[in-house]
Amino acid sequence: MADPQQFDVVVIGGGPGGYIAAIRAAQLGFATACIDDWTRAGDKPALGGTCTNVGCIPSKALLQSSENFAHAGHAFADHGIRIEGLSMDVAKMLARKDKVVAQNNDGIAYLFKKNRIASFHGRGAFAGKDGDRWRITIEGPGATTITGRHVIVATGSVPRALPGVAFDNVRVLDNAGALAIPDVPKRLGVVGAGVVGLEMGSVWRRLGSDVTMLEALPSFLGAADEAVAKEAQKAFAKQGIAIVLGAKIGAVRVGDDQVTVEYTDAGGATQSAKFDRLIVSIGRAPNTAGLGAETVGLKLDARGFIDVDDECRTSLKDVWAIGDVVRGPMLAHKAEDEGVAVAERIAGQHGHVDFNTIPWVIYTSPEIAWVGKTERQLKQDGVAYRAGTFPFSANGRARALGDTTGFVKILADARTDRILGMHVIGPQASELIAEGVVAMEFGASSEDIARICHAHPTLSEVTREAALAVDKRTLNL
Repeated sequence: MADPQQFDVVVIGGGPGGYIAAIRAAQLGFATACIDDWTRAGDKPALGGTCTNVGCIPSKALLQSSENFAHAGHAFADHGIRIEGLSMDVAKMLARKDKVVAQNNDGIAYLFKKNRIASFHGRGAFAGKDGDRWRITIEGPGATTITGRHVIVATGSVPRALPGVAFDNVRVLDNAGALAIPDVPKRLGVVGAGVVGLEMGSVWRRLGSDVTMLEALPSFLGAADEAVAKEAQKAFAKQGIAIVLGAKIGAVRVGDDQVTVEYTDAGGATQSAKFDRLIVSIGRAPNTAGLGAETVGLKLDARGFIDVDDECRTSLKDVWAIGDVVRGPMLAHKAEDEGVAVAERIAGQHGHVDFNTIPWVIYTSPEIAWVGKTERQLKQDGVAYRAGTFPFSANGRARALGDTTGFVKILADARTDRILGMHVIGPQASELIAEGVVAMEFGASSEDIARICHAHPTLSEVTREAALAVDKRTLNL
């Protein structure tokens, strides 16, 4: 048998963390390989992991399509645009989503070719160690074995199912199934009112579904700022999304044409609801099955995550792990930053990832985004702070857009004025939050943002006004 191909860095997993880690390693001069087993139609490799194939990218494509449909049916009339006989071609919408996904798959493949990264299509697993090199087997059409001086595990996560209720992606759907519903269900149930549940519920509600969300927690969007969560709940209720809090799921019966869910409500009463389809979005679990962790003694924690230190080193020498398969927020951009940082650490540099400045975004309408601490967290930590809030309803650009829901809130240290958190609900919150991230990374004060000239008229002026509000000197309210 021929000697296995040898690389300086082998990355297992081609999602946001994995493919970015591979690119950065190659940029730093390492002979790099990336192993990924995602496949799309026609048995073609589909680099990009969950995010590109059944997560971030396709969900944003459907959110845009459904938002366009909603605007055409309602908001366009206010602009003097008349539309008669409005209808939605779901098959075409899904085909566009698939095209967007394929473009991203092919874009990553191009980047691999550009950076001379060896791409292996299959499932990678640890098989042992040869001297100072890790031996990795690849199962798939082109089964082979390679070795790497360093290995970066970026195998991501998988959706959690309800106990005793398997995903069939016909009636009971995970995130992949939620992105491929062939027609608009009349009654759609969503278990879990988190990011995925809210985004997918929003897509199908805009297209005409009656959407009911069953959330086990007693509060809505518990990780978000309380004022933001309250505003969001009010907005979603206005859109017709029914949100049931404190719902404890009981029996789930799957029939040929419907799903029956029994649950106990917050008051302790037993309820029953029937849905045409049920999306289950109750979190994700680290994807370590088949990795061969037990073969080489790779340590996992009690929840199945790969055990790492602050720099993403595992229990094994020269083996690293990043993204959803390790501690920290399960966010694509967190995985990307860890991928860059690990590649740079392998090169002897000082990679940097600050969890406190990782932004969170929910791409609903209104969009929701935040970075840093909430007021509740600051109170719990005993930190003295000042808060400044400014509504989009007082902003000229928001009025011209016809989208004035929400506000920007800035939290600053009461003594130093250093920004401790920024929270946005409203139009383009996903873009506006970047100013808060940059400000926090550079240790800026609310006065810094208040003194910066923002273009007029823009939505970003709301951020400046929120900074001015910290010192109680807004100019347009």
